[in-house]
Amino acid sequence: MQLERIIHSQGFGSRKECRALIRAGMVSIDDVVVDDPRCDYPVEGLVFEVDGEPWQYRSQAYLMMNKPAGYECSHQPQCHPSIFALLPWPVVQRGVQSVGRLDQDSTGLLLFSDDGQFIHRWSSGKKRVPKVYRARLADDAGSDLAERLLAGVELHDESEPIRAVDCRICDARLLELTVTEGKYHLVRRMIAAAGGHVSGLRRLRIGGLSLPEDLAEGEWRWLDHTALEALASFGSD
Repeated sequence: MQLERIIHSQGFGSRKECRALIRAGMVSIDDVVVDDPRCDYPVEGLVFEVDGEPWQYRSQAYLMMNKPAGYECSHQPQCHPSIFALLPWPVVQRGVQSVGRLDQDSTGLLLFSDDGQFIHRWSSGKKRVPKVYRARLADDAGSDLAERLLAGVELHDESEPIRAVDCRICDARLLELTVTEGKYHLVRRMIAAAGGHVSGLRRLRIGGLSLPEDLAEGEWRWLDHTALEALASFGSD
């Protein structure tokens, strides 16, 4: 593939802008500056540098973030900064979207991609993808809170009770639960319907992929093959 097309596909601007970057000597491969936009390179495993920063060619973008509180999962936020402000400009420019959403007060595992099928697979409630959350409660949990969530709670805009797949009380004010629905503010609404109140919410896992312990809030990383396999492994038992 021509270098101009490679750089363009990775989010570094329009074809014209990428051509200008290359001709300005801003792009190098194997520590050698390449100033001809029409040079051809195999893209498999290709690593290039733009203005001294290394990038690996990826035909599709798959990444995860440890979302901090105070950010909206929108390109056009209303009241808080956009979560996309925490991603590099080329990643945003190539059109990544969040896979589902976490509200501005919630933290934890959030996926992104520019692959429409991937986004649909992991955000659709019809796919019954398990998601694990840790909820900090404002008051001590009642002895039957977990039982109510497992039995199912009535939500005003749902025709049938919504049940947690799994639920356990970790301590008096800490709850972990697993849901497979993909509805708006679901965990907060379920706990409220069961008689509790969430003061903090963190997503720990999507499918078979857990939030890495060494990924600090606000940081992101690419999903490698191992992570993608882990994500899809929840139904393999």
